[in-house]
Amino acid sequence: MSTPYPHLFQPLDFGFVKLRNRVMMGSMHTGLEDRFWNYPKLAAYFGERAKGGTGLLVTGGISVNRRGWLLPGGGTMNSKGDVANHRKVTDAVHRHGGHIVMQVIHAGRYGYHPFSESASAIKSRINPFRPREMSTGRVWEVIGDFARASALAKEAGYDGVEVMGSEGYLLNQFLCKRVNHRTDEFGGDIHGRMKMGVEVVKAIRQACGPDFLVMYRLSLLDLVEGGNTQDEIITTAKALEAAGVNMINTGVGWHEANVPTIVTSVPRAAFRETTAMVKKHLQIPVVASNRINMPDTAEDIIASGDADMVSMARPLLADPAWANKAQAGKADEINTCIGCNQACLDHTFAAKRSTCLVNPQACYETELVYVKAAVKKKVVVVGGGMAGLSAATVAAERGHDVTLYEASGDIGGQFDMAANVPGKEEFKETIRYFRNLLAKTGVKVVFNRRLSKAELEAMLGRGEADAVVIATGVAPRMPRIPGIEHPKVLSYPDVLRAGKPVGNKVAVIGAGGIGIDMCEFLLAEESPQSVASWAKEWGVDLTSKAPGGLVEPAHVTPKREVYMLQRKAGKMGNGPGKTTGWVHRLALQHHGVNMIAGAEYVKIDDAGLHIRVNGQDRVLAVDNVIVCAGQESVRDTVPVDEKGKVADPRFHVVGGADVAAELDAKRAIRQGAEVAATL
Repeated sequence: MSTPYPHLFQPLDFGFVKLRNRVMMGSMHTGLEDRFWNYPKLAAYFGERAKGGTGLLVTGGISVNRRGWLLPGGGTMNSKGDVANHRKVTDAVHRHGGHIVMQVIHAGRYGYHPFSESASAIKSRINPFRPREMSTGRVWEVIGDFARASALAKEAGYDGVEVMGSEGYLLNQFLCKRVNHRTDEFGGDIHGRMKMGVEVVKAIRQACGPDFLVMYRLSLLDLVEGGNTQDEIITTAKALEAAGVNMINTGVGWHEANVPTIVTSVPRAAFRETTAMVKKHLQIPVVASNRINMPDTAEDIIASGDADMVSMARPLLADPAWANKAQAGKADEINTCIGCNQACLDHTFAAKRSTCLVNPQACYETELVYVKAAVKKKVVVVGGGMAGLSAATVAAERGHDVTLYEASGDIGGQFDMAANVPGKEEFKETIRYFRNLLAKTGVKVVFNRRLSKAELEAMLGRGEADAVVIATGVAPRMPRIPGIEHPKVLSYPDVLRAGKPVGNKVAVIGAGGIGIDMCEFLLAEESPQSVASWAKEWGVDLTSKAPGGLVEPAHVTPKREVYMLQRKAGKMGNGPGKTTGWVHRLALQHHGVNMIAGAEYVKIDDAGLHIRVNGQDRVLAVDNVIVCAGQESVRDTVPVDEKGKVADPRFHVVGGADVAAELDAKRAIRQGAEVAATL
């Protein structure tokens, strides 16, 4: 088949195994790995992505022993009793012509349990448990555990293993001075520190033979103090190659690093230079990773010689048919990963099953199923935001006759506003995806039409509709502050949607996700940010010539003087998710945002915003006050009873119209899909 991405879809032949293309689904822990009864679901999850054309898939981390658990009771491969469950996974992938390797991992001091172990007894700042220092004999035991787990993986039908040696897990802990303070044969200079990883590879190769794919995920950029230099990384990579590794996968950053590596504000392919640096010293293939989400980027990386393969975990969570669509020249139909982390990594670190904000079927392939409707219905969807788009397209995919009414002149709703925030440009990809999906599924779209409750009831009465989905979203909540009608006051839609001018001194009321977005919008110098400027802002040396790849961040001159305020006392900016909130808070600190907690809003007048903090009165002499203080559901089109419940079962309320949470697109898209799946 001819394809616009010929390098991406060139096979990769290792002699004993031939991958059909250069698309790899990198390791991502879903939570399904940890319970044996979930393996049929895990098999369906991987099978769907193999069916979608992915060349090589990597499982979430499977521990080589119990001390290496990520969480108590986590997925482990250490006995023949584990083989049968894994065989379900490998069979599902091979059935569709794909290949799959199992990631073998030991969490080390990242294990969230009291019996963890590491190179030295040094606690991580992101874990309350202090690890036990491993004796020399214990190190050799664990090396044997890696080999045994790999041999069992081979018995289970895996085509190989990926040895997890990055992101700050055990082998990375041995590799870096940050954690490795040992004086035995596994400590000291780089040759001692890398010995455990090298011996693991040798043991796996001896246990599994030559016809078994061994990939090593090596940290090419640690992004922590006490991390390795370029020379140390290259020395390690060469030693791993000599030990029998078939392919090196790029690892970037420890989990405890203060530099973002995968969130949406990180420019696409930001770390390709890091991969290219190592590739030129090796004879084996090297895989590029992190923030690669569309085929044009992937093709360019491989065509330029920066890497031989690309690893995309979340992008294939978002769209299991990513590879098939790209190969067929249908990149515009790809449901693009936007790097939000809200339903994947945020779930993982909360010990919940992962899924995907833009694809609620991810990890729910056997539960959220879009079967053809037995009876074709006329479905009216009111609102073209995320919830309405999800409901309309799923209903149409199931065979219903769907008409979507949108009060404005375009789709997207609150998501469209968010796409205007610097660092969230990827959100436009989701709107593009839904725009194409509306056309593909045959949804009729009517713009600039605001339907009333009476009109909807009349449509139902005349048989013009059998079901109505209300997805009218939210409206900004305006707090009761004297002077709230002053010309200085703007709502967040005034700024993000209407583009109203904003002065040089601004007070932002509200420190949740919208307030943070607003501050970043007001302070942005360039959008989208280039890799070079992003690296300077965060103090990243992409060549790792500096230890850990860390240098002094460039000084940022704030574009505006911005105050961000919240009523409650305590930590500010907790609105965003666990894996992204800290990034936004640090970014605001870089730009000198003045954060004021425990603020009482007294009044707004020509002088500015009058506040009271700890009993002290202050006046913020600002040009504008921007209100980001939450939302209220818009549901005046819904017939309700005296208790406020939906009175007509033909009406279905989804998204912000149902619950005016903090712009929760994850819930909106899932709720829209779930309702449509039942119509």
